[in-house]
Amino acid sequence: MPEGASRDSAMAEISEAPTSSDPPNTKSEEEHFDPKTMPLPFLLKSIEIYRAPLPFEDIDLLSTEMEKNHLLFPCQFQVVFVNFDDITAVNDLGLLIDSHMQKLTSENSPPCGACGNNVTVAVTIDSNSNCIHSESGNGNSKWQCGMLNGFDKVNDHDEDFDEYLESVLDSKNRKVYTVVVMNRKQEDVRIVVGKYRHAWIVGNDSVEKAVEKMAEIFIKVFVNGGKEEGSIRGEFMPVGADGKVVLSFSLLNSDPHDWVYDWDFKELDEILLAPVVDALRPVADISVESQVLYHTPKSSYSYWDDTQGSYIFSTKDLPFFDLKMISEVFMGQLRQLFGLKSESLYVGGFATSVLLTSDKGFAEWELDVLSRHHTCFNLLQCGTTLGSLSRLVQSLPRMIIMDEIGKQVKYSLEAAKLSLGNVSLGYSDASAVSSRKARALAEDAFYHPSMMSVSYYSFEHCFAVYSPFFLPVSLHVLLAVMREWKRYKVENRKYLAWKVKVKVE
Repeated sequence: MPEGASRDSAMAEISEAPTSSDPPNTKSEEEHFDPKTMPLPFLLKSIEIYRAPLPFEDIDLLSTEMEKNHLLFPCQFQVVFVNFDDITAVNDLGLLIDSHMQKLTSENSPPCGACGNNVTVAVTIDSNSNCIHSESGNGNSKWQCGMLNGFDKVNDHDEDFDEYLESVLDSKNRKVYTVVVMNRKQEDVRIVVGKYRHAWIVGNDSVEKAVEKMAEIFIKVFVNGGKEEGSIRGEFMPVGADGKVVLSFSLLNSDPHDWVYDWDFKELDEILLAPVVDALRPVADISVESQVLYHTPKSSYSYWDDTQGSYIFSTKDLPFFDLKMISEVFMGQLRQLFGLKSESLYVGGFATSVLLTSDKGFAEWELDVLSRHHTCFNLLQCGTTLGSLSRLVQSLPRMIIMDEIGKQVKYSLEAAKLSLGNVSLGYSDASAVSSRKARALAEDAFYHPSMMSVSYYSFEHCFAVYSPFFLPVSLHVLLAVMREWKRYKVENRKYLAWKVKVKVE
């Protein structure tokens, strides 16, 4: 074999060798590799809208529940008949009282925060010959017979008798509303509603009339707070969305170059305001501030007294010197803001009741009314706000949902569920605190700064705003693309014709 031939043969073998030694999966890798699709996941990830998951189903359930169904609390009532020797059928008497309460409730649909049919009535007969308790007793809250044997002048010492009943009943801890009916020989029947959770009726009254009066006290006073409508809907609530209230006191100081007036507001705060703030703590987070302002128009005038050797002002002209008068005016205004009257009598359909006042401005049964009504109001606002947030988020797919918003919604729902659980157990104070937290978190989530971005406008809005700018440019670009496409087809036909001609030659 010639030398050149052997060299050419060896080169052929070398050139063919790599073909037989190719890896077996090189072909499969080439089939799956597509350089055009590699940047697509990165591109999609870069333009992805971050949205923290929200519990839309739980939000819809809460919103629907609060809009369709009124929130009703369980209520425990207790009736004590003293010196009624002829009564023995206590169970039938309990049913009769419950029937009268249902009549008063059915006059209008049960408002949110009322008791509805979720009530229990316990009856006790405390007489010289009998001590009978009904079957629907309140356990440890049963009345101990003989506790009123030493009180002969009930009508003369309302405050003392009210405190004594509280020491016996302990209604602040047991949460039971009690009406004591004492059969005594006197011309007028007297009804007093204490500052805790009990009332008493004294006089020579029949059982039927006493039942009507006590049913009215239970429903109209203890449950509805002495208001005919008994509902929180549509009323002005002085508590903000965050559950906070600021009480601001100002002393107007006129002509400070002659006189400088001041007050001991610290004493007023510690003695008069601190009990009120503490009593309303379940309903609102109240803070107190004070200030002294100068250069106001003079509204009081003095006169010179030679004997005293000084100018004299009348206390009527300077009412801010009398802190007790100021506190009474302030307390009346505060009660009015919370929807409560400051009257000493309640005129009902069957009788007129005397209402005792509390040193802290609100009776225990009034605080219960406020707690129940604020619970309803807060949960209703919470459900409405979260429902609006849910619909807004679902209608705008490009809206960014921060993790903080997701946490606020989650905690708001948890607080709302806790409040509903406390409602079912009859814990009005705890339910008010939880509902206030639920509403505040819902409001914070809805008004989060990231929810107000301009980029969350709908596509139609963006198109209407930007189309006048981009439409003229887009038209020229489209015409240019069409022109280039026609030119490409012409050039492509020329290329194919040339290729066929070359193959033939």
